[in-house]
Amino acid sequence: MRKVKKIFKNFRVIIALVAVILALVAIHPNPFADGVAIRNIALNSSASEAGIESPKPTASPMSREVILSINNKPIENIEDYYNFERTLEANRTVHVKTNKDLYKLVTRSNQSLGLSVYDAPQTNIRKGLDLQGGTRVLLQPEEELESESMDILIANMKYRLNIYGLSDVIVRESGDLSGNQYVLVEIAGAKEEEVKELIAKQGKFEATVGNETVFKGGEDVTYVCRSADCSGIDPVHGCGQVSEGQWACRFRFAISLSPDAAERQAELTKDLEVITGEEGGSYLNQKLELYLDNSKVDELNIGEDLKGRAVTDIQISGSGAGATQQEAVYNSLENMKRLQTILITGSLPVKLEIVKTDAISPMFGEEFVKNALFIGMMAILAVALVVFIRYRKLSVAVPMLFTSVIEVTLILGVAALIGWNLDLAAIAGIIIAVGTGVDHIIVITDEVLRGERETEIYDWKKRIKGAFFIIIAAYLTTLVAMLPLWFAGAGLLKGFALTTIIGVSMGVFIARPAYAAVIEILLKE
Repeated sequence: MRKVKKIFKNFRVIIALVAVILALVAIHPNPFADGVAIRNIALNSSASEAGIESPKPTASPMSREVILSINNKPIENIEDYYNFERTLEANRTVHVKTNKDLYKLVTRSNQSLGLSVYDAPQTNIRKGLDLQGGTRVLLQPEEELESESMDILIANMKYRLNIYGLSDVIVRESGDLSGNQYVLVEIAGAKEEEVKELIAKQGKFEATVGNETVFKGGEDVTYVCRSADCSGIDPVHGCGQVSEGQWACRFRFAISLSPDAAERQAELTKDLEVITGEEGGSYLNQKLELYLDNSKVDELNIGEDLKGRAVTDIQISGSGAGATQQEAVYNSLENMKRLQTILITGSLPVKLEIVKTDAISPMFGEEFVKNALFIGMMAILAVALVVFIRYRKLSVAVPMLFTSVIEVTLILGVAALIGWNLDLAAIAGIIIAVGTGVDHIIVITDEVLRGERETEIYDWKKRIKGAFFIIIAAYLTTLVAMLPLWFAGAGLLKGFALTTIIGVSMGVFIARPAYAAVIEILLKE
């Protein structure tokens, strides 16, 4: 008991315990969390109209809004949610209770509330795509960019993906040892097709009259309506069957132009002639043509009342098709959402080429996490058993076991604190860090016990300092070895390098000094 009290009064042990407590606060474990967390909200959906907001990409997992019940029916997991959603009918009122508010939604014809959800997180540890599923895209600019241009590109892409309604988005610059520039995009829960469609193209939008540009997406567009009262399926044209097995729906939404763009429109239309359209309306003899990435996506008649007038409020329209009316509605709204996004964000400063895409199933990640936890516990117990057989002392094996657990806790705490996503590469880094820690602990133990065998009276501090000289040399070697991996593989090994560096640093400066203090107290007579 005297030794136990002495252990907990030791300065190095106190530092380790405080670090573990702070790590647990950052991790915020809650293994009993039920419900489904909101990943993102579809634009112009029932959920967005009810006032439910998409979480910010930087929001910690445990701060996410969690759905607890729908129409007073408990929602404990993602299966409960989708089972309920399949029973929805059009134009029904649905009450959604979350941990933050109670919302009233009205369903639409597509039997979806517009919510993308996942099982409520139980910790603040962010899972990478390898563990939770999603899409990873590696892009290369067609020309080398300066630092400022790359920052603009990344900021624009983040804005575009967030405006589109995707959260859990990581967009960062990357590179390889050959000096090539890349942009790495990781989006949890997103489909590969929609991500590629949204980010692979430059997104250059232009509206022209007679081959002259009236306005462009971005600065010329000061406002884009995305609410149901001024965007959605066009109530005049609606949906219709264009041929057997083919439906088409027309969308419309309002935008506002800058005064300069309105003046250009007035200048380009003042000399146009007024003609009578097929449906009897009066229009100008040239149309407003809409181009996306240099391909014409639509053309709109210009009413005679707009001739020579600097009008800032206009309406944009387009269409979508599908094998069924429901599919046509969905495709039409998706096309509208994409066009709205590009009008808001403008074009990217450079074209991007897709180098690699990975679509990862969430089922794979769930199984891997379970197996990794089981194998990790077995490995730690196996190491403790081997150490006990080697030294025949519980006073060595037990502290070594606790030190390994402490190191893993500190790594996860730092990852939760800085918002770092844990993927397969990061887990490999944790294994390396723990393995290195066991090696270092054995060095400390051998130095202490070797001195005990050689002399009856010896300097404990000198032995431990000798052990830490070896440990620091090994630490610096590991640090130098990890730095090239930070950039190798277009940055895909960055998680491995970062986690390894964090792990060995936490071990060398916090966990292993505490272990040395503990065995010094336990073994010293």
